Amino acid sequence: MTATTGQPIGAALPRGARLPRAWYVGAAVAPLLLLAAWGALLLANRAQPVVRIGDQAPAFALADLEGNPVRLSDLRGRPVIINFWASSCGPCVEEFPLLARAAVAHEQDGLAIVGIVFRDRSEAARDFMARMGGTWPAVMDPGEALATKFGIIGPPDTFFIDRNGMLAGRQLGQLSAADLERGLSQILGEERP
Repeated sequence: MTATTGQPIGAALPRGARLPRAWYVGAAVAPLLLLAAWGALLLANRAQPVVRIGDQAPAFALADLEGNPVRLSDLRGRPVIINFWASSCGPCVEEFPLLARAAVAHEQDGLAIVGIVFRDRSEAARDFMARMGGTWPAVMDPGEALATKFGIIGPPDTFFIDRNGMLAGRQLGQLSAADLERGLSQILGEERP
């Protein structure tokens, strides 16, 4: 029993009784406060400046699925496509054949493709690459440090890097054939310095 009402704790309110106004205000404000806190947390995690078109592409040295090192600096002088993907991503599966055709069609141009596995297990990524016939390196990004530098929220996300290591283009979301051709035209047309 409570001292104020004489009712047992947990008993239903008498007919016509209302909760105090503060309860209603709290119920309305609490979700907004939680949403604001979540947004602040997301922004805090993106505190680092994100690379932009025309910027030098962030350097990286990561291990591929076989444990071999892959460094962007080793690809200097070549046009590069960096593709963030996951094996469970439907659009990633759909765009994969476009990347595979581009790798073959532009092999003589020195085109390099590097897949960055985003929030996926190495076993699943390895199976995906084998099943899809991927011929380029797929690297793990422990702690998502590289994804953060590139401003990745979710896959697929594709970056086109010119022969000088400068970010020439970005396709947020699934690549279409036209998107891929546009990006390739930005990085293939340049002669080696």
